[in-house]
Amino acid sequence: MVKTVEEIQSKLDSGDAVVLTADELKTKFRNGEEVSVDDVDVVTCGTSGVMSGTTALFHIPVAEPGSFNKAKEVYLNGIPAYPGPCPNELLGTVDVILYGTNHSTTIENYGGGFLIKDLIEGKEIDVKVIDVEDNEFNTTVTLEDLPTARLIGTRNAFMNYSSFTNPDKVSVKSIFNAAPMEGPYNSFTFSGCGEINPLQNDPEQKIITKGTKVLLNGAEGVVIDNGTRSTPEKPNLMLTADMKDMKSYYCGGFKTGMGPEIFNSVAIPIPVLNENILENLKVLNKDISLPVCDIHGRHLPIATVDYTVWEDVDYRPTTEPDMCFNCIPCLPALYCPTNAYDKDTKTVNSELCFGCGYCSMVCPRGIPSINMGSISIEADGKTRKIDVTCRQSDKKRALDISEELKTKILDGSFKL
Repeated sequence: MVKTVEEIQSKLDSGDAVVLTADELKTKFRNGEEVSVDDVDVVTCGTSGVMSGTTALFHIPVAEPGSFNKAKEVYLNGIPAYPGPCPNELLGTVDVILYGTNHSTTIENYGGGFLIKDLIEGKEIDVKVIDVEDNEFNTTVTLEDLPTARLIGTRNAFMNYSSFTNPDKVSVKSIFNAAPMEGPYNSFTFSGCGEINPLQNDPEQKIITKGTKVLLNGAEGVVIDNGTRSTPEKPNLMLTADMKDMKSYYCGGFKTGMGPEIFNSVAIPIPVLNENILENLKVLNKDISLPVCDIHGRHLPIATVDYTVWEDVDYRPTTEPDMCFNCIPCLPALYCPTNAYDKDTKTVNSELCFGCGYCSMVCPRGIPSINMGSISIEADGKTRKIDVTCRQSDKKRALDISEELKTKILDGSFKL
């Protein structure tokens, strides 16, 4: 059987279509159920993780018209942004580009990802502009004050990731871990949501192409094209959406051993048009390879595992406050990448928690604890079992945004 997108949308409009999340579909396959093209019309796939290639484009009112000729430097909560390309001569406003990975000069462990989350939450941010004549202008703005606030992912939602361990005794700072990675072979960090990841379910990009509609951090967005560094073997996407429509839960900052990064969440619908598309949707975690690399570089492969690292594990930590010795400093609070751990209440903020699991690794008393699983590889002539110590993708958020997209498709607020 062959269907068209128009036919499926018509079924959706009349309430007759079947929409499943990727997780629901994979559960059917695991249970041995037969699923045909007749049985499902749309599958919603999702991913959430650190996505360094993220920028924001802002148009910011700064001062009265005529106050300055051209901005030379712009800082948002101390984070350097880049004015231009339009000079906005004598208008008192500036166009700026902010990198999600830029770090604040005034706030410790604060970067573009944290700023974007603050804006979406409606918080005021400080703006400092230095013009070409070295005059300084200061103001505060909220997201509603900005005529333009658009997120642009230059390379998001990768299909294929690498994972990392450290084979050396000396710790290594890296963006791929929440803190300097210890060794040898006693820690493991990975990214990617495996079998529910959008491009993993459409590896030939028969559906996910230029112009495909998506949910980016809860806002309806679009695929601009394939992203930078995208290849047929390792595709990724360039995405955009209006920040004013986003939900702060789905994005934010993520502190790493090299400073704060940014995470986003993406969901994409895959209309089940034919058998080939359905066949690609049958991919399971065990079918998806995950290269294990030396933390010193992605060009240094050690072994290969698969995405069953997501199976039989916890997505969020639990806490045992009564066991706390009130250590100074509190390591879970110090190292939590999203500032979710509260050292006073000894609890984890569920809205901020990313499920990376690093808090459980650093706490000497095991106050936060989480089952993260492990991998087994052959390296340097030995079989090595390595605990997962940090996850830079969040399976729970990926499931949540997949479910949200399903709801929007069924209630008609998201059209294919």
